[in-house]
Formats: sequence, C-alpha cells, structure tokens
Amino acid sequence: MSSTTTSHNRVDPNIKRDAEQIIKDMGLTISDAHELFYRQIIAHQGLPFELHVPNKETIQAMQEAKKGTGKKYSSVQEMLDDL
Repeated sequence: MSSTTTSHNRVDPNIKRDAEQIIKDMGLTISDAHELFYRQIIAHQGLPFELHVPNKETIQAMQEAKKGTGKKYSSVQEMLDDL
C-alpha cells in the first residue's frame, strides 16, 4: 500500500474555479490532476511545456489586456482579418 502526502498552493480563485471545472469535466479529481502534473515533470525532467521570456510587444499586449485597453474584436474572423 502506497502512502501519500499533502501539497498546498495559492492560486487566483478564478483560475482555480475554471481549471477545476475542466478537470471535473475530464472525469478527474484535483488530486489526479496534480499527480499527473508531477509525473509529467518527472518524465520531462522539468516542466512539461516551454516557458519563454515575453518580448516587448507581448508585455505591452499583456498590460493592455489587464487594463482593458487592448483592441477588441466581435469574432475570430474579424481578428484574423485585422492581422
């Protein structure tokens, strides 16, 4: 019989709510998801995804998004047309 340990973390309540709903919809528990994440860290010998330092353009877009001053589109097609 294997033993377990407890892991505590702090996370934005909205992120937690949204992520937990997705995890539940997948038929998993939060504990299952945490263990899967930890197993992937072990398998990859690091985070299971790439992290990058954002460039100036990305930082500006992130700041605009937080302020709500960024460009807004009514559809994905409208955004793609603007690109």
